[in-house]
Amino acid sequence: MSDDKRSVEIKALCLYHLQFAWWSLLCFVVLGITLEVLHARKTPWYLGQPSETRRLLWTLAHAHGALLSLVHVGFAFTYFVLQREVTRRQRLASALLIAASVLLPGGFFLGGTFLYEADPGLGIWLVPLGAISLVAAVFMTATDVVLSK
Repeated sequence: MSDDKRSVEIKALCLYHLQFAWWSLLCFVVLGITLEVLHARKTPWYLGQPSETRRLLWTLAHAHGALLSLVHVGFAFTYFVLQREVTRRQRLASALLIAASVLLPGGFFLGGTFLYEADPGLGIWLVPLGAISLVAAVFMTATDVVLSK
């Protein structure tokens, strides 16, 4: 593969993750501000004793989403620096990282949205799938860095 085509593919992958990073960071910053406003206004359905689970899960959704947004920046930087041909493995790691960034915070948020007494809703079952996706994506990226010597 020519260097020009390789460079275009790497830039496209990096740009995709940078765009995802900034837009998802915007969403999770807005979520965080919304949670702060709910807290400041002492909204009963958010601060009341029965809503403790909701508050915890939505805070976890905000924190995981914001952090994973920054992981996308690291992912883009890593492959920009490596400047290797884009392989199926990198595309899979990219897809797994996107999946983790949707499933982890989404599972926490949905789990807190639909509560069953003090228990999280069924959306919480998305969290382990997101965690597995994240571990796989990080492992694949870390091994690509080690193998790039």
